[in-house]
Amino acid sequence: MCGFVALLGRRGRPVSLSLLERMGDTLAHRGPDDKGVHIENGVGLFHHRLSIIDLAAGHQPMSDARGDLWIVFNGEIYNYVELRQELVKRGANFKTNSDTEVLLEAYRHWGEHCLEHLNGMFAFVIWDKPRRRAFVARDHFGIKPLYTYIGRDFIAYASEIKALLVHPDIEPRLDEQRLQDYVTFQFTLDEGTLFRGVHKVMPAHFQIVDLFDGTVDTHRYWRPSYVIDPTYTEARAVEEIRALLDDTIRLQVRSDVPVGAHLSGGLDSSLVTSLAARRCQGLSAYHGRFDEGEAYDESRYAIDVAEAAGARLVTITPTEDDFVDVLPTLMWHMDEPLAGPGLFPQYMVSKRAAQEVKVALGGQGGDELFGGYARYLVAYLEQALKGGIFDTFEEGEHIVSLHSIVPNLASIQQYVPMLRRFWGRGLFDSMERRYFRLIDRSEDSLSLFDAGFRATYDADQVYQRFESVFVQPDTLSYINKMLCFDLTAVLPALLHVEDRVSMAVSLESRVPLLDRRIADLVGRLPPRLKFSGGRLKYLLRQASRDVLPARVIDRKDKMGFPVPLHEWARGRSNQFFRDTLMSRRCRERGLFDSSMVDRLLGEEEPFSRKLWGLLSLELWFNRFFDDAAAVKKGAATEARPMEVN
Repeated sequence: MCGFVALLGRRGRPVSLSLLERMGDTLAHRGPDDKGVHIENGVGLFHHRLSIIDLAAGHQPMSDARGDLWIVFNGEIYNYVELRQELVKRGANFKTNSDTEVLLEAYRHWGEHCLEHLNGMFAFVIWDKPRRRAFVARDHFGIKPLYTYIGRDFIAYASEIKALLVHPDIEPRLDEQRLQDYVTFQFTLDEGTLFRGVHKVMPAHFQIVDLFDGTVDTHRYWRPSYVIDPTYTEARAVEEIRALLDDTIRLQVRSDVPVGAHLSGGLDSSLVTSLAARRCQGLSAYHGRFDEGEAYDESRYAIDVAEAAGARLVTITPTEDDFVDVLPTLMWHMDEPLAGPGLFPQYMVSKRAAQEVKVALGGQGGDELFGGYARYLVAYLEQALKGGIFDTFEEGEHIVSLHSIVPNLASIQQYVPMLRRFWGRGLFDSMERRYFRLIDRSEDSLSLFDAGFRATYDADQVYQRFESVFVQPDTLSYINKMLCFDLTAVLPALLHVEDRVSMAVSLESRVPLLDRRIADLVGRLPPRLKFSGGRLKYLLRQASRDVLPARVIDRKDKMGFPVPLHEWARGRSNQFFRDTLMSRRCRERGLFDSSMVDRLLGEEEPFSRKLWGLLSLELWFNRFFDDAAAVKKGAATEARPMEVN
């Protein structure tokens, strides 16, 4: 796992070594074990390395034997052993045992089609000197980050946005349209970021950069398919899922350094931990909990799983003081305000794990692949009512009936307030309108913004952008439409958090459920199998029957990783929120309605996700706009005190 910067001079513009090094050194946390640089012919490559495979000989930037190809690479190619064997048969000679060299040789043999052979998480830039072009790619799901900025005389790529902002020609400027995305979803829908001009290389995409004329051609090399194979039975589906789970764990425990696992006590991380423990004797599993009550403590499930798997359980209990102390620095690592407060305990667990291991396996992706979010059940409850009342067949068949869904409704007890609001308007609307309302957060948060922002907020435009992602030609079933949207739009934002909180402490996070083969299989399974009777993650549960304790498989109290902000409402957190959101700088920024924020902070239980959204946004402004001079230096500065008047 690593971090890199690539500067490509358009029309032969030279690259400054000192600038390249300043940009690259902002990423030292991503790779403290080694660093390297290569500059030639208007191309500069800089790399920080976290050594995982072939510790002695995997130095980057790496070249082929002739020096025609150079690569900087972040990630892991899990099937590098098998690819190496195949390439040797094709005449390749290797001087290292690293997956980086395998990737470079794969490109030399297959060109852009090398992506068809890769099983892994990756972001890389290959400088193809004979053709004076760069080949740039990102993995299928967006596990590894990659950002780009196209300037007048250069094109830059980096593993994190902060590295790009060191460049004197790249100024931190707010992208107002993407801010509307953030207010609505707490992530951006497309390749844009909250920094104007800075874009993501999208998951499952590659780019060809021609340095003769400076053009950038972007192509998509894979997309999740939901073309249904009706021949599948439940038994066959479960058998194939289990076989792929076993194989992806086999590949992903490959490492020349110690491997551990994140274990929340939920189905996904429990399954990954248990399967990994069968291959890694004495596996350590890292679990986070809070002392503030049962609603914030899943440790009873984690203990059951660890004991059954023979794993060593390490428990971390973050505190309110930890929250206040680390959040400003954590926002620096995040680059953008994304997701909810769960990034804080994720960071604390990663920090503890990094004291003992360099690689940790996690369960990210199970909800988006197998249907694990309670909102799917909310959506199908309405779908079943609509079908029953109007005798409609929107999907061609009813995959969930009222009779079958009733036994599973306990999973949505905590969502009753959302149900009340959800059904208060637009009942029985189109699939896309209904799902948009389920994930739209703007109704709660817009009232906290200044009247000027509210006047410019274009709800119709945001919806149209959502619809363009949600409506796909081969997602005929409602469950597949929701899964496809979450896999391609929501999951990358969650993976952003996964990457940042782990790399902030130099820990490689691997997510075995996000194997392209698993996604391809689950996509073609009949919806009535994978969402049988409205049972969340039904097939994954069935595939876990001989691995996990029954009470973990059958639990209905899905928790995620909630943070006890309500319980901290009268403590140090309240003052931290107030000092941040009522500071002079925040009020002079004029983005929030200070009177509404003050009123919310004064309530008996002021904390909610909408207030978190404002806090993370303001901390982002503090770190990247108010301290712009420090950003240019590449410095992760300490947060300045807030002046409240």
